Amino acid sequence: MQINTIKTIKTSPIIYNYLRDDSIHYKYLIRDPSHLKQIENLAKEKYKLRSVDKIEKLKNNIDLLKTFMDVLN
Repeated sequence: MQINTIKTIKTSPIIYNYLRDDSIHYKYLIRDPSHLKQIENLAKEKYKLRSVDKIEKLKNNIDLLKTFMDVLN
């Protein structure tokens, strides 16, 4: 594995934790270092860090607040 790939893994806690959980991806990184971008996307999907997930979480919080306000009225 290339040194730059290792440094990127070590400096990104999202990728590092994902690779600890799903270590099969190390095999793909050794063969093709450009697989790192796909791993980053998979990690964001697993840990719900995509913008779609953030919007969904915000929507849920607003709905919860709305429900709470309705109960108070």
